[in-house]
Amino acid sequence: MHKLNIVLVEPQIPQNTGNISRTCAVTGAALHLIKPYGFEITDKKLKRAGLDYWDKLDIYEYESLEDFFGKNSGEYFYFTTKGRKVHSDEVYPGDKDVYIVFGREDKGLPEKLLYENPDSCVRIPMRNDLRSLNLSNSVAIAVYEILRQWDYPDLGREGRLTQYTWEDKC
Repeated sequence: MHKLNIVLVEPQIPQNTGNISRTCAVTGAALHLIKPYGFEITDKKLKRAGLDYWDKLDIYEYESLEDFFGKNSGEYFYFTTKGRKVHSDEVYPGDKDVYIVFGREDKGLPEKLLYENPDSCVRIPMRNDLRSLNLSNSVAIAVYEILRQWDYPDLGREGRLTQYTWEDKC
């Protein structure tokens, strides 16, 4: 079975990583963290943003990009403001592991990596005169676009009221 994987290269802001970990937990995506970080993994801001979802995560840590690539294989997509293709125009294969890779908040991904993989670089459209969208928001946009294309596998599609039932309205 294929799996969606979120890769954060040298994340710097614990709240972003915490929010992203929560997105991973509720969608079933794995989280891959590549060192060095701008915080300690035990940082209370990180834990607070992820709330009580830490035990629901598939989380992996790597010493470097080389370490990450040496241990993983699949289809890679690099989310970057420098991408030439729109993220929602891309087709994300549903028959293999997909890795969506995001760079650090202040620098993005290494330009050499982007240059060597031009067909795998995608961009979330935004105004050209602004730097970038928040990292955790970018990850959420990407994750839900891919899951939409995959028809939201294993995700609940219908909510429930706590004091009433929808059938009462019918």
